[in-house]
Amino acid sequence: MSAVRTPLLEIKQMSVNYGGIQALRDVNLTIYPGEVVTLIGSNGAGKSTTLRTISRLVALRSGQLFYEGQDITRARPDEVVRLGIAQAPEGRRVLTRLTVEDNLELGAFTRTDRTEIAATLKRQFELFPRLAERRQQLAGTLSGGEQQMLAIARALMSHPKLLLLDEPSLGLAPVIVRNIFAIIRELRTLGVTILLVEQNARLALQSADRGYVLETGRITIEGVAAELVHDERVKQAYLG
Repeated sequence: MSAVRTPLLEIKQMSVNYGGIQALRDVNLTIYPGEVVTLIGSNGAGKSTTLRTISRLVALRSGQLFYEGQDITRARPDEVVRLGIAQAPEGRRVLTRLTVEDNLELGAFTRTDRTEIAATLKRQFELFPRLAERRQQLAGTLSGGEQQMLAIARALMSHPKLLLLDEPSLGLAPVIVRNIFAIIRELRTLGVTILLVEQNARLALQSADRGYVLETGRITIEGVAAELVHDERVKQAYLG
């Protein structure tokens, strides 16, 4: 008899409004420990809103969020980070006038053990050698790809169990995109659970275990990522 898997994150009937506009409607989504799950859809479908709601930056109109079985529907953003959820936001949003190292240390704002923080910082420099080379450089002087690496590394500084990645390939050259996705695959081997929002649906599905398709605020298709790549509906709408 197989063991029953317990979700790391479970979203139940989540609806979100922006003023009079319904951005999400009755979204159900489950992520299990160690998975890479991708959320694909067209611009304006509600993908970033989903991540921002999980991070508790956006309020739910209805529904519930559970993390490790705990109801976090009304948790504050800082509480969510302390519980183990971190986000690398769309557009990177690094602190341009601070150094790479300062940006990374700010990512550990919920932690207090300086020895452990130093060890985590060392791990980020091992995972992102380019950042190690530029540790004293101002973040605003980095290339777009380097800033994306910094945004991911900064999120990892809180030592999350669940990493939310919002459009990590946006605006980057193809060779840099390949580097970013190689890092995502490496994070998976290290046991980091990832929810990936990504405009490049093919690359996202190739890197994920499972996928969800979001259309105008609703989940319309879900399944094993390797199967979704061959789903005619997905191919016609998102894979060209």
